[in-house]
Amino acid sequence: MTDLLTHGRLQRWQAAVSAGAGVAVAAGLFAITPMQGRADFVVVGYACAVAGYLVTAARIEGRRQAVDRFFHALIVTAVATCLLALGAVLVYTAVRGADALKPSFFSNTMDGVGVRDTTGGAYHAIVGTIEQVLLASLLAVPAGLLVAIYSVEYGRGRLATILRTTVDVMTGVPSIVAGLFIYAFWVLGLHQGFSGFAAAMALALLMLPIVVRSAEEMLRLVPTTLREASYALGVPRWRTVLSVVLPSASAGITTGVMLAVARVTGETAPLLLTSFGNNVTNTNPLKGPQSALPLFVFQQAGSAFATAVTRAWAGALTLIVVVLVLTTIARLLTRRNRLAT
Repeated sequence: MTDLLTHGRLQRWQAAVSAGAGVAVAAGLFAITPMQGRADFVVVGYACAVAGYLVTAARIEGRRQAVDRFFHALIVTAVATCLLALGAVLVYTAVRGADALKPSFFSNTMDGVGVRDTTGGAYHAIVGTIEQVLLASLLAVPAGLLVAIYSVEYGRGRLATILRTTVDVMTGVPSIVAGLFIYAFWVLGLHQGFSGFAAAMALALLMLPIVVRSAEEMLRLVPTTLREASYALGVPRWRTVLSVVLPSASAGITTGVMLAVARVTGETAPLLLTSFGNNVTNTNPLKGPQSALPLFVFQQAGSAFATAVTRAWAGALTLIVVVLVLTTIARLLTRRNRLAT
């Protein structure tokens, strides 16, 4: 504020002129130096434009305002870079898989489809993914919420410390380890064989620490005064947790659950050891190998034929759309909860 009182304020036309001068400097550098390439020019041009903008801001507004504008530009650059990377992945995946995205792709399976046939689809994989993720959520979400409630509301002493440490360790466990555990315990140890339920248990192991950690953080954000007000009315602790604490943290908990779902929806390594894969539709997750979209993408991408690789890109795009739909539904649910409160 002091700089603005002793100096002027940078106008929009001054910012535009200074940025344009920076781009002109970058163009001159590319003209007289060996630098070349469109991507290189975009990066160098942007850096020169920002530098010109900041130099002009420093001369007009002073050093402190220039530093503020520098960090603002840095934040905007970081956000734009992330959005550009995500958008590039989405657009590239859509372009590569557009040829295979036909109505038959969502209604046909790979049963009897040759390596060069264009008639194959991912219906069996979509069914498997929905069933496996749903079962994993049914296993992990209630257990994760109960663990989080115990850790925040009841947990004290050594047991709570061991529990939190175990959750932290499980967060960093590679997905293949979860698959190996279920493979050794369920598939081989109990002789249950490959199945969608085995895959769901492996995915649930990956979901559990995410649900627990996110739910813990949301429960801790609930003001203590709300709990104390409930206790003052004579409400027992368990009823306070159900009627006061959980509804107050429901939006954040739902977001954490959807993050966990998105985390496991695209996992491939655990499925290779548990569900194994299948070219036909298996609607019974309790018996027999079952396919899933990550397995479908993995198998098709490993082919040497262009038609199979195109199906892999289409399957990857379908995975992205599934995660996007689930995230959108979660956002709508949490928005409704916020409006209701």
